[in-house]
Amino acid sequence: MNATSSMPPLADLLDCLRVVSIPMRVRFRGVIVREAALIRGPKGWGEFSPFPEYDDVESARWLAAAVEAGWVGWPDPLRASIPVNSTVPAVPASEVEGILTRYDGCTTAKVKVAEEGQRLQDDVDRVAAVRDRMGPEARIRVDANGGWTVAEATDALSRLAAYGLEYAEQPCASVEELASLRVALARNGIDVLVAADESIRKASDPMRVVREEAADVIVVKVAPLGGVQAALDIAQECGLPTVVSSALDTSVGIRVGLALAAALPELPFACGLSTVELMVGDVSPDSLVPLAGSIALRDLTVEPDLLDRWQAPADRQQWWQDRLARCHGLLTARG
Repeated sequence: MNATSSMPPLADLLDCLRVVSIPMRVRFRGVIVREAALIRGPKGWGEFSPFPEYDDVESARWLAAAVEAGWVGWPDPLRASIPVNSTVPAVPASEVEGILTRYDGCTTAKVKVAEEGQRLQDDVDRVAAVRDRMGPEARIRVDANGGWTVAEATDALSRLAAYGLEYAEQPCASVEELASLRVALARNGIDVLVAADESIRKASDPMRVVREEAADVIVVKVAPLGGVQAALDIAQECGLPTVVSSALDTSVGIRVGLALAAALPELPFACGLSTVELMVGDVSPDSLVPLAGSIALRDLTVEPDLLDRWQAPADRQQWWQDRLARCHGLLTARG
């Protein structure tokens, strides 16, 4: 059974819908307040939180993932805890230490780079500060969100490689550019793996990354791919090492990512599932954050008082209700 075939009536979803609006501790990819629509089904809570700029077709997959969580459930786990990375936004190097202190025991850090309006030197300084703070044994990966051309990525990674990069996530926007970059890195003796994120979760044909040899690693987010089972199928079909990541989720969304990471046959890298720390609050009193570098799989309690505390204004609640209704229409028509 999948989420589309078991789609509840719209009235049932609207009856259990709660919309929250939680400020960010620091601006993250332009986001200063994170909004999320939460729905509760017989199997638990699901999170529907596509970013506002996403269209309804793309957003419908996020609703399918939320319905899967609340009404269908997930594959049996193969592991009881998931190693996770800390996440360093595109902050000045002087703020790196304060960011990293929020993550308990994480030995891997993902560092945002290629931020609009910043210079490559800002990226170098930020990565250098992370390496200095975490020491020589830590793993560092950078995430450009497709912000570089092939030439820019080659230049940037030639400089950043000096700090020992685990991989570069979506350094360029297109599959063609990723494939060209891998060739350029090899020709220039730059030993950095290329990971595909947007080229998997935003693509109509995720397997193109494999066919064109455009990545060494894939980064998979559950909600944009339509649920845990759909993401698991894509990861297995790709056959590349897989990292599970989140999209600025509350603990409800993080729990879904943990379910995927727990179901993967192999998990060679720490996962990007520790982003609750980037927000000033959460909907659970027992937030899914790392302890000694990992997050243990456990049932999640969503606290009504926290839902009330972070409740979105009435106009934003209506906006999410309307969006949910449109996406529900797309999914039921498809099903």
